[in-house]
Amino acid sequence: MPSEYEALTQTCGLVDRSERGKLALTGADAKEFLNGQVTQDITQLTPGHGAYAALLTNKGKMLADLRVLDTGDALLLDTERAGLQELFNAIRRFSVGYDVTLHKRTLEYGQLSLIGPEADALARKAGFSVPGPAEHDHVNGVVRTDLGLDLFAPTGEVGALSQGLADAGAVPVSEQSAETLRVERGRPRYGVDLDDSVIPQEAGLNERAVSFTKGCYVGQETVARLYYRGKPNRRLCGLKLSEPAPAGTEFSYEERVVAALSSVADSPRFGPVGLALVRRNAPVGARLDSGSGVAAEVVELPFT
Repeated sequence: MPSEYEALTQTCGLVDRSERGKLALTGADAKEFLNGQVTQDITQLTPGHGAYAALLTNKGKMLADLRVLDTGDALLLDTERAGLQELFNAIRRFSVGYDVTLHKRTLEYGQLSLIGPEADALARKAGFSVPGPAEHDHVNGVVRTDLGLDLFAPTGEVGALSQGLADAGAVPVSEQSAETLRVERGRPRYGVDLDDSVIPQEAGLNERAVSFTKGCYVGQETVARLYYRGKPNRRLCGLKLSEPAPAGTEFSYEERVVAALSSVADSPRFGPVGLALVRRNAPVGARLDSGSGVAAEVVELPFT
């Protein structure tokens, strides 16, 4: 029997992520409205495709991140629970005057993740259509991710769906094991690595989440000014640790605190590692020290 990590990296692991926040927008103005609220160009989406975006404050700080999926008759918004309320509030507050209807979907729909190189083959074996190769491509509730596929289904069908995928060969794994892969790939998570103190560029999200050619959106001025005229004072980096350390551990460089661990993992490939927003004065390769005796090396992401 393979370990959970082996399943995730060599075959296919199955994770239940039904707790994630889910909303839907319908109405003739749904794309136009959402385009003015988030960082990505939503007006260019076509059915079967999607995009990753951020919801910002007026000062460019992140209130939520979200995946926007164009289903043809609605926009499905998939977000971390930590950002769900702010996203819900923004839509309710600013959609007045638009032909937009907001639908709650968090409790109505579940979400299962297939992670691993055999995700496509296993989904087909279980009778599902597989979307195109681009991240966020989707078909009949099956969505392409950076590590495999996500499957959305009515809550009452999730149990049977999970059993069917396991019968087809998926190995049920813990969220903790799946988090190890996320940390290795250097993908920040809202509510863990990201919050309302972070600007997208600090977290390396400009390429994934921000359009610099679309029209105005909330927080655009700060994001654009930083992109064209300046450099962030900190950036998301990997930390290779001398031994395991808990999230929140602070590290110093040249007698100044420059980072605090946000995500941590005990990677079978890389040993104890973590993610942190690191101050600019601590370059890649720098050795950081903590007051607890744990040392860290600053590395580029993803871990290699």
